[in-house]
Amino acid sequence: MAQAQPKKEERAFSFIRMNERAGKPRTRGITEIRGPYYTPMGKRYLEDVLETMGSYVDALKFAGGSFSLMPRRAVKELLDLCHSHNVVVSTGGFIEYVLTQGPQAVDRYIEECKALGFDIVEISSGFIVVPTDDLLRLVEKVQKAGLKAKPEVGIQFGAGGATASAELQAEGTRDPEWAIMQAQRFIDAGAYQIMIESEGITENVPTWRTDVVAKIVRALGLEKPMFEAADPEVFAWYIKNYGPDVNLFVDHSQIVQLESLRSGIWGTKSLWGRVVTYQPKAA
Repeated sequence: MAQAQPKKEERAFSFIRMNERAGKPRTRGITEIRGPYYTPMGKRYLEDVLETMGSYVDALKFAGGSFSLMPRRAVKELLDLCHSHNVVVSTGGFIEYVLTQGPQAVDRYIEECKALGFDIVEISSGFIVVPTDDLLRLVEKVQKAGLKAKPEVGIQFGAGGATASAELQAEGTRDPEWAIMQAQRFIDAGAYQIMIESEGITENVPTWRTDVVAKIVRALGLEKPMFEAADPEVFAWYIKNYGPDVNLFVDHSQIVQLESLRSGIWGTKSLWGRVVTYQPKAA
């Protein structure tokens, strides 16, 4: 599990003012980065990422069940390294594949997640149809195991992986109110966070469904939802519209660019010098 955060080191050029980030563990402005999927990620690669930008990384998420392809020793090394930098680790949505193999496989999966040291079990159903009550049972089972449950919700049928846009459009989308209702039930059941699937909202759509994001934020606030932002222009839009405290999931290769926007030191023409926070010192 996550360890106490090491003493914060002085950043380079510390005389230059920028938006200060709250220390970890944060409750807002959380950044989750993708681990091995599009590229392999070993201990030495991840160590470079965390030694340079670890102060801004709150969580690492495996994708596509990539950990099941790796030596158990290597998975444990990655998790231990994350914990040494006060970074929690999520399974990603692999449980929906495990669900196809029956309840016993699910039990063993959760047990192994705990044994290896995972902190968060994401509960997704992008490719399969699972009743909400069954997903709530999974939330309860994960929490009883001493892990954090992070259900995923979205509006796109068949979301996940690398499905082509035309195929997704043919599948259709759900009513956003249904997704919000489902998310609220998960929160009421004690879910740690809610993962908001980008497909159907800002990914694989002819026009972004910004109205869906607004409805989610209006109903759930900013603390519980984590928005998948698969492209720099997407996470720039989130920060421009919801500020630097929005929770975002990005690829590990994008952590520097994202943090430059959160801190207000860089950005596109529409964001340059416009991301500002106000945190007066206590009297």
